[in-house]
Amino acid sequence: MTQAVLGVMGGSGVYDLPGLEDVREEAVRSPWGEPSDALRIGRIGRTKVVFLARHGRGHRLSPTGINYRANIDAMKRAGVTDLVSLSACGSFRSELHPGLFVLVDQFVDRTHGRESSFFGNGCVAHVSLAHPIGPALQGRIADAAQAEEIAVHRGGTYVCMEGPQFSSYAESTTYKAQGYDVIGMTNMPEAKLAREAEITYATIAMVTDFDCWHPGHDAVDVAAVVAVARANADKAARLVARLARDFPEAREACPVGSDRALDGSIMTAPAQRDPALLTKLDAVAGRVLNG
Repeated sequence: MTQAVLGVMGGSGVYDLPGLEDVREEAVRSPWGEPSDALRIGRIGRTKVVFLARHGRGHRLSPTGINYRANIDAMKRAGVTDLVSLSACGSFRSELHPGLFVLVDQFVDRTHGRESSFFGNGCVAHVSLAHPIGPALQGRIADAAQAEEIAVHRGGTYVCMEGPQFSSYAESTTYKAQGYDVIGMTNMPEAKLAREAEITYATIAMVTDFDCWHPGHDAVDVAAVVAVARANADKAARLVARLARDFPEAREACPVGSDRALDGSIMTAPAQRDPALLTKLDAVAGRVLNG
């Protein structure tokens, strides 16, 4: 039996996790560099919970400046099996209004200049990202929201832009016309790396604004985003606390195979693998490399 460990990645406005008990901080050393902050490790009910502020406390890291590989590697080293991403986002649909939580199930990656894989020359691997969200984990989040009477919309596509600038009007109207639902700056390559690390991933996209397409909505600015993000933070803490209290003791098999994502994924022959890269992959891919 593998113990279920719930990871929480706190986005804009979420720099701590109220309700976490028996807390200790651990500065995890990662071969991929420095994580955004120390991990805060504790429990909610009987569930072990690991919290990481994605931007660092004080929001010192930009979306592009985040070391996503180090963050996911640190979560893996802490034993995280299921990772919930709390992420501020803009909306392309009138019914997805500020204050609403959207449980997205798809991503479009429009980022550039970010390291998006643990693998590469010397150890090539390809994992499936057809279904990037763990449906069972998402279902548990939806159940927790219902129990806490928190409004959520289940389903949708999150387009991840590079940032740090907000969208131009042309970009915003184009993404809306393409049928995307929300926009943010951080869930890619985070979701890709979580899948490579065999961590089941789900996003709670917390709507802060209508981006700039909406005729009755002013251009997005930080003050407006922060105000809604702070209001969302209390709801997010309640939602995560309920999720953790009802979480299973043992890790559940993922219906889309996120817990076994590396099975058959490594292309490089054992004799041709780079020893230095293999050393860095000890946590992320140790199950298959050492099996």
